[in-house]
Amino acid sequence: MNTYVAILRGINVSGKNKIKMDALKSSLSSLGFEKLQTYIQSGNVVFRYQEKSTEELEELVSKKIQEDFGFDVTVLVLRAEQLGNIVSNNPFAGEENKEAQFMHVTFLKENPSNVNEEKITAHVKGGEEFAIFDGVVFLYCPNGYGKTKLNNNFFESQLKVTATTRNWKTTLKLLEMANKTEV
Repeated sequence: MNTYVAILRGINVSGKNKIKMDALKSSLSSLGFEKLQTYIQSGNVVFRYQEKSTEELEELVSKKIQEDFGFDVTVLVLRAEQLGNIVSNNPFAGEENKEAQFMHVTFLKENPSNVNEEKITAHVKGGEEFAIFDGVVFLYCPNGYGKTKLNNNFFESQLKVTATTRNWKTTLKLLEMANKTEV
């Protein structure tokens, strides 16, 4: 059994694609997922399951949501160790002048094949920073994520990959939950 983290894109946002977390948990437990936990309403799931590729699990979860709730949702699945690697490689974490509340991680469905950092940098404003690393974009937005142009839609259009963003607190909580699930 392995521990996985599923991150769903675009559920419970602005009243669209509504799924109650209890209903999601019930739906996914019917797939045989064990120690299943959800975190906040934006679609974060930690579970244990047999050895499968993350791509197979993404498809399995996506199909189950389509079947049970009637809409198509992009699902990104990470192994617990992948999430741990992401957390340990955040270049902004631990910097004295960087406040965690302004850090975000944009998880990419796949590694982008063509990254034009100069074009992205042209949109950076007022102390904002980004770093692209192995399937994620680390963001530091000192004026708030709601005010930056470096949002999820921006990175999807620039990198030509599907993405979903979580704040640093949520990312750390998911890792904590995954680590506890493995015990």
